[in-house]
Amino acid sequence: MQNPYNKQPLIPMTEYEGGAADVRGRYDDQIAKHGRITNMKRTLLHSPKAFDVYMEWYALRDLLLPIIGDRAVSLFSYAISAGNDCLICSTFFRKILIDSGDDPDHPALSETERFLMDFGKAFAQNPHKIPQGHYDYLSAHFNSEQQVLLIAFAGIMAATNLFNTAAKVPLDELLYSYTKDAAD
Repeated sequence: MQNPYNKQPLIPMTEYEGGAADVRGRYDDQIAKHGRITNMKRTLLHSPKAFDVYMEWYALRDLLLPIIGDRAVSLFSYAISAGNDCLICSTFFRKILIDSGDDPDHPALSETERFLMDFGKAFAQNPHKIPQGHYDYLSAHFNSEQQVLLIAFAGIMAATNLFNTAAKVPLDELLYSYTKDAAD
């Protein structure tokens, strides 16, 4: 099916067939871990080193999970991605939230989840103008290491958003029905 959300990608996606051994190995690893490989990852695989750097998102996520929980990580990621107007990432996290029974447009939020969504949106829209209250909340509720993890995670999430947007990576067909347009 033709992608109705992106006209023409800037960079063609890599293919497993004919790929170098290190590229095929990363394909195999992604399929083993996630059951598929996304368009973003297929695009990144033109540079295995760039791919590896962006995959550190998972390492930071894994460090945040015991601190804020899986749902909060998804809400935080969604807020950053929506704040950056990244079609791929915001739709990816909409899918995660919807599939877990949440309404991403009207989620019931704990105080910490509300903070993470507000902080994520502010971070994405203008990191120079994050309200002081967000920094006060960070300092009051998270230790220095946790603050670094949250800000670093927000940074790599934003970098992922920017890569997808700037490289014109096409939306994965699996996500079409989860877009905000599809929900409206």
